[in-house]
Amino acid sequence: MRQYLVREVMSQPAIVVDWGESILTASALMEEHGIRRLPVVDEEGRVIGMLSLGDVREATSVYSVASPYAPDQDEILLAVDEVMTAPVFTVKPEDNVRRVIELMLAHKIGGVPVVGESGEAVGMITESDIFRLLLQTWDEAV
Repeated sequence: MRQYLVREVMSQPAIVVDWGESILTASALMEEHGIRRLPVVDEEGRVIGMLSLGDVREATSVYSVASPYAPDQDEILLAVDEVMTAPVFTVKPEDNVRRVIELMLAHKIGGVPVVGESGEAVGMITESDIFRLLLQTWDEAV
């Protein structure tokens, strides 16, 4: 079977969120792009963490209970860096997709940021990208 490289399979460009943004901004970005996870970047654009839709839901769940003390959505000021997962696993565009699959299975994660030489996000590889590759290889085999 042909060995695929990350750059052949990854989604690009990378949709990222700055570490200091609010989780509501991050959530809106996920919804706008139809994605469930965002690489978190520092001031220089280097990947420093990962924020998933699950992280956002968990962080905002405390506000979902109707209460006279529950703030309006605009008042939820949690920053991305307060709820992100860090450190984060990353891969390079020239890495083998098999390595990514092994990494995702071993650590039970659904996606990995793809970084360039300076640690900047250049793409993302997720379960969906790998499923698309699987379907493509099946179609080529027929």
